[in-house]
Amino acid sequence: MTAGPTLIGSVRRALHLLDAVGASERPVPAKVLARSVGLPLPTTYHLLRTLVHEGYLRKLDDGYALGGQVSELCQRTSLHAVLPRIRPALRALRDEVRGAAYLSLYSDGDIKLIDIADSAAAPSVDLWVGVHESAHATAFGKCILSGLASEHRREYLSRHRLADLTPNTITDSRVLEQKLARCGDVFSDREEYLLGMACVATTVRAPGVLGAVAISLPVRRLGSARVESVRRTACRVSRALVVAQ
Repeated sequence: MTAGPTLIGSVRRALHLLDAVGASERPVPAKVLARSVGLPLPTTYHLLRTLVHEGYLRKLDDGYALGGQVSELCQRTSLHAVLPRIRPALRALRDEVRGAAYLSLYSDGDIKLIDIADSAAAPSVDLWVGVHESAHATAFGKCILSGLASEHRREYLSRHRLADLTPNTITDSRVLEQKLARCGDVFSDREEYLLGMACVATTVRAPGVLGAVAISLPVRRLGSARVESVRRTACRVSRALVVAQ
C-alpha cells in the first residue's frame, strides 16, 4: 500500500484559520474562529498570534482580518500568472535590438525590477546598485517617476538619495524634475548608472499599474536603438497586464 503524504498539522490548522478569516466580510473574533475550524481556543490564539506577527492577519478591536502579506501574495500570484505572456515579448525585443530587455513596476511605494530577458550576446547590466536606490539614474526608473502624481514622486524622492553613481548621474532634484517634465513617454540614460552603458525605456500602463519596459546596450550603440520597438513591446506588456486583471 502506498503511504500517504506527510502533512504538518500546525500548517494545516493555520491555513484553515486564514480560510475562515478570508471567507468573512467582517473581522472574526478568536472564539468564532476556534469553533468554525474545530480548534481549542488556546491553540487558536497561538496560531493567530503567529499569523499576525508574520503579517498574514491583522488584529482589530472586533476580531481578525486579512493582513498586508495576503494582498502582496495575491499581487505576486497575478504577476507570476501573466509572466508567461510577458516574457516572449521581452525576448523578442532583446533579439530585435540586440540588447537586454527589462520590465519594472511601481509597487507598494517602490520601483521593482520584475523580469529581465538577456543572453550571452545581449547581457544585462551589472546591477551593482539596487533598483530602489538608482531610479534617478536609470531610464526605466525615470520613466516610472514621471508617471507618478507629483506628491507621490516627492515622497519617493524624499526616501531615496540621488546617489552620484557616475560623473553623468543627475543628483540635483530640480534638474531631475525638469528632465522628467520634458521627456514625453521615452526616457534614456547615457552612462548615468554605469559607464559604457546606455538604456532606453517607455511606459507600461494598465488599471492600477504603472511600469516601464527598457533595453540596455553599450553606449556606442545607443543611436541604433529602435524606440518604436520598445514602444511596441510596452503596448504588448500593457495588454497582457490588463487581461490578467
